Amino acid sequence: MDSRSCPAPRRVGIVFKRSSPEAAGCAAAAGQFLAARGIEVVEEDALTPDRVDLVVVLGGDGTLIHAAGLLEGRPVPILGVNMGSLGFLTEVPQPELYQALDHVLSGKAQVSVRMKLRVHVHRGAKEERLVDSEVLNDAVIAKGTLARMAEFDVVAAGHYVASYKADGIILATPTGSTAYSLAANGPILYPSMHGLIVAPICPHTLTQRPIVLPDDQTVTICMLSDSEVYLTLDGQSGRQLLPGDRVQIKQSPNRVLLVRNPNIDYFGILRAKLKWGER
Repeated sequence: MDSRSCPAPRRVGIVFKRSSPEAAGCAAAAGQFLAARGIEVVEEDALTPDRVDLVVVLGGDGTLIHAAGLLEGRPVPILGVNMGSLGFLTEVPQPELYQALDHVLSGKAQVSVRMKLRVHVHRGAKEERLVDSEVLNDAVIAKGTLARMAEFDVVAAGHYVASYKADGIILATPTGSTAYSLAANGPILYPSMHGLIVAPICPHTLTQRPIVLPDDQTVTICMLSDSEVYLTLDGQSGRQLLPGDRVQIKQSPNRVLLVRNPNIDYFGILRAKLKWGER
């Protein structure tokens, strides 16, 4: 896996799942643990990308994605601690929190380097840019609950791919290959791979299958139908799309750095989450 060393931090931000009292208590205890070792602790409300050397996330994968957004593309390592079951991104179990913190403070930890996607939405003849954002997992274009199937054209690297009638389409990173894309029969990509998954959601033509494209290709989706359709970014923010809108997805120059759990590898995470080998 593409990895690099994680320097021992001096200033650590803490982000936790706000709806979880257990996560809040764990965040307070972790802050005391770090402060006792001379580390400056920065709470989420005061967290800025240039103020921290490490972010500790206490929650689930959604909380980690939120924390990655707070960093605005700055390559600050993130230590994800899962407060429930093992997560694909928050891969440190809560009982191993202090062991993981000691490992990071020793300067011996490694980080996994994850690619992101840049998403633009253009509208009208003047190409007004409505969205300029980044995702770690995926950008999803999907119809409303009661709307007709969406219709759109897909172009990759300037070449026409196909026209789709479907419930929607998912554009996912290798990290996002184990999220919504997996539920749409998309492939699992090893996190260090450089590729872009294009996975239609319930296509009208059943032979239209997910495809993996090189990471240097730009994918453009042109909206054709007037049905109710929304763009959702990493499951956290959305916007309604109109006929004629163009959604452009390409690799971002920014990366997300995830502190690796030395006690488990990626295949161990897959076995635990997907129940591989169970009888």
